[in-house]
Amino acid sequence: MAKRGFASDNYAGVHPLVLAELAAVNEGHEVAYGEDSQTRKFDGMVRDLFGANAMGFPVFNGTGANVVALQAATKRWEAVICASNAHINSDEGGAPEKMAGLKLWTVPTSDGKLTPELLLGQIFDMGVVHRAQPGVVSITQTTEMGTLYQSGEIKALADVAHANGLLMHLDGARLSNAAAALGLSFKEFTTDLGVDLVSLGGTKIGAMGAEAVIVTDTSTDRGAALAAAMPFLRKTSMQLASKMRFISAQLNVLFGDNAALAIANARNANAMAARLYDGVMEIAAADPRVSVPNRADANAVFPILPAEVAERIVSKYRFYVWDYATGQVRWMCSWDTRAEDVDGILAALRQALA
Repeated sequence: MAKRGFASDNYAGVHPLVLAELAAVNEGHEVAYGEDSQTRKFDGMVRDLFGANAMGFPVFNGTGANVVALQAATKRWEAVICASNAHINSDEGGAPEKMAGLKLWTVPTSDGKLTPELLLGQIFDMGVVHRAQPGVVSITQTTEMGTLYQSGEIKALADVAHANGLLMHLDGARLSNAAAALGLSFKEFTTDLGVDLVSLGGTKIGAMGAEAVIVTDTSTDRGAALAAAMPFLRKTSMQLASKMRFISAQLNVLFGDNAALAIANARNANAMAARLYDGVMEIAAADPRVSVPNRADANAVFPILPAEVAERIVSKYRFYVWDYATGQVRWMCSWDTRAEDVDGILAALRQALA
């Protein structure tokens, strides 16, 4: 049997229904660069999920989605406000800076979440040429620390952003996990709350490799400008697929029928993380060497372990050390994580502690 891991939800395979659809759309010829039946179907699905005025633009990967979205949202002299541990700052190899030429104004936060107060702390010297001007706020949902923005928190951030002339971007690499945890449709915690741009993640929830940038409301002047810029930015950012039907088809399988498959996959990942979190907390109650600073709101658990304990476990179940200074590790649950996988790593933890 193939080795199981908790390092990343990207370690999981492709959902069988996605594979089957890729084989099906491989028959015959279709027009390239998005003028195909699958991408037209995707266009309608985006409107169903995000609202009647939404437009979507499929891309290859999550970093590409973020880079394209943030370029569209900023002028050449503008910057992005984000949490210091946001994915765009900590895990994209400098792509927003190198590919898009963006300045990131980062805000330290232990739980991965911005607040209106933290956001306002970066909105100053507006109109002063010596400071890169904030142009967009970017939040990650779910966050890089496994936590979850509630609807009211997103609305409050969007209100502050818009009141100060900034756009609001949501990095939704794990948007399905957030929707499953919140019990809301995508539209209810993005478009309806004032989010202007969404990076829609498909790869982590069962695609082979498929993401998209969503402009939530093209009926406004700014929304229309974002949508008009997107095709050109996608091309110059090397994110325009020639055989786009294979990207769109994956997204259609996952997010069709009100994202039924993506949400089902996310529910399993979230449930397995809850099982893992409860098990770690039970161990932590009996052993002070183990702790979990943040709740497991979706599909990630971030326990703090002694270094020698982590080293013993990683030989059986691969995962990443998140903070070498504190000993915090990241355990990710995937759409295909099983109860026996969770019970196995918990058993390994108990054995390593003993």
